[in-house]
Amino acid sequence: MSLKKIRMIDIVKKQYVYKLRAYTQVFISLIFIQLLAILFSLNGVGMMGSSSTNLKIEVHYYSADLVVGFTMLWGFITAILITTKAHRNIDFPFVTNRLSSNLSNLLFLLTVSFAGGMTAVMSIFPIKLIMYYLMDSVLVKSVSIVGSPFEFLLGIFTTTFYVFLFCAIGYFVGTLVQINKVFAGLLPGLFLGSLYFDGVVRGKDGVVAYFFQLIFSEPSLPLFMIKVIIIAGLFLIGSFTLSNRMEVRQ
Repeated sequence: MSLKKIRMIDIVKKQYVYKLRAYTQVFISLIFIQLLAILFSLNGVGMMGSSSTNLKIEVHYYSADLVVGFTMLWGFITAILITTKAHRNIDFPFVTNRLSSNLSNLLFLLTVSFAGGMTAVMSIFPIKLIMYYLMDSVLVKSVSIVGSPFEFLLGIFTTTFYVFLFCAIGYFVGTLVQINKVFAGLLPGLFLGSLYFDGVVRGKDGVVAYFFQLIFSEPSLPLFMIKVIIIAGLFLIGSFTLSNRMEVRQ
């Protein structure tokens, strides 16, 4: 028998580094989906206009909001993908268990969340450059969400939290689907049914609307952090607990 003591932290570190190298297509897909979002953002996120007899003025607003939304969706899908059978089996070349696998996945999701948050906020710069040089319009005023270094870091920080929250939700959904394939059809049905019920019956007081308002309408940064950590933590704890019920290898 080997006299070398195997530590959990070493196993998690090796799995994490290996996944960073093995999942390079995740970062390629991030670039693609953000370029697509930038393209859609060129239509603007809002506008206002005014006209008179000889003059017509249109004001278009541009921001990285659409890129952030696409990035959150990307994080959700990415988290689901790493729970699939093909990606779960990537851990078996190592001495591993469910805990080390989940912890390495958690570190990987934190990494991709930061990468997605940083690039999503920085996407405002190519949007502004494209509008300035290619569009037949007059740039009256440039208002950026990254007007100062503090605002730039704050934008990356909050966007990273948003992306990680959707990663945690996706990881939970993916774990449920791996336990029982019926959830692949049940969960989308429940979500769409909730949207319909909230819109038709309950209106603005619906469960889905309340959840998004709880997260996206929080003005206090500390409370926002606490909410995201608690909600994401609950989804991750649920995922870790459910994953222990799965077979070692199928």
